Amino acid sequence: MSTPYRFTRNDYPTIGVEIELNLVDAESLALRSAIVPVLDALPEDLKASVKPELMQCYLEINTGVCRDVDAVERDLSTKIRVVQEVAGRLGLRLFWSGTHPFSPWQQQEVTPNERYQGLIDLLQDSARRLVTFGLHVHVGLDSGDKAIMVCDRIMSHLPTLLALSANSPFWNARPTGLHSQRVKVMEGLPTAGLPPLMRNWSEYVWLLNHMVETGFIKTIREIWWDVRPHHNFGTVEIRICDMPPDLPSVLALTALIQCLVYDLSEEIDRGTYQFDCHPFLVRQNKWRACRYGLDAQLVDPSSLKPVPARRMIKDLVERLEAVGQTLGCADWLRAAGEMTEKSTGAVHQLIHYERHGDYPAMIRRMIARSEL
Repeated sequence: MSTPYRFTRNDYPTIGVEIELNLVDAESLALRSAIVPVLDALPEDLKASVKPELMQCYLEINTGVCRDVDAVERDLSTKIRVVQEVAGRLGLRLFWSGTHPFSPWQQQEVTPNERYQGLIDLLQDSARRLVTFGLHVHVGLDSGDKAIMVCDRIMSHLPTLLALSANSPFWNARPTGLHSQRVKVMEGLPTAGLPPLMRNWSEYVWLLNHMVETGFIKTIREIWWDVRPHHNFGTVEIRICDMPPDLPSVLALTALIQCLVYDLSEEIDRGTYQFDCHPFLVRQNKWRACRYGLDAQLVDPSSLKPVPARRMIKDLVERLEAVGQTLGCADWLRAAGEMTEKSTGAVHQLIHYERHGDYPAMIRRMIARSEL
């Protein structure tokens, strides 16, 4: 029987943020399958916000529903400090990166959970390789149809968000030549990558029911698109970003995403014409962002000419300046623009490794940058 998937209305662009962090051994800096003791040692009031993932070598920290980016900062910083302290007592550190530089994915242990074991049974090595870490940002919307339209309109911006967050240049003790190896690993899943173009909420519900009824997926939780609607939360969830190297980068990206979703929502309400952006152009730009990060030349959807990713992001931040004032995140939005003048996490990792040729030393330096 078909499921209706009713969208929970939000009358304000509230934010929910999820960060996925590596659990590494404090001495060797290798990944360690230690999520169970970490969860057991957490205070009760944090257990609903710190969750296991597919593999035991990482954890997810979730915010509550926040009205603005300052609230996200207060929420995350409090939780991160507690998790850092618990991890430290267990001989662990939290490493902020989209992939781990040298620990083999083949050696990571699956979290003891019926759903996760089912995913491994179904997807085999496509799932076992998912030792990747991302930033997911939810923004509230007022209808399912609006969520579908925002997913469509935001797709041309996803490569710029990836370029700004790129932080996974290594895989299995090798420099990959990419600034975001994580997105290429994610694309190995049958329901990941860019979403299909959909006309309205009804078509989305039909698609979900069709995939469940034909056995392609078991639940909606097996949809891992770069952007997707979330009916229970009443949000659109942007999932394309690598895990940035520190909390200020997370907050700047969150501000940019909240402002962008709100701006697109307002455009839809005004009846603004949507300039068509061919899906292949988005894929082309996503590849360039994955390969070069902020050094990418991205094809502008309107002019069809290459534009530096840094310029594209600065123009977007400038366009959203009034929105940032409205949503109370102008300083954080400005920080997103300032990130274009700095190196991404991927570049920092590459520089540290090239100077010292030592993965553990590089990870130790990155951890020192991120610790609160």
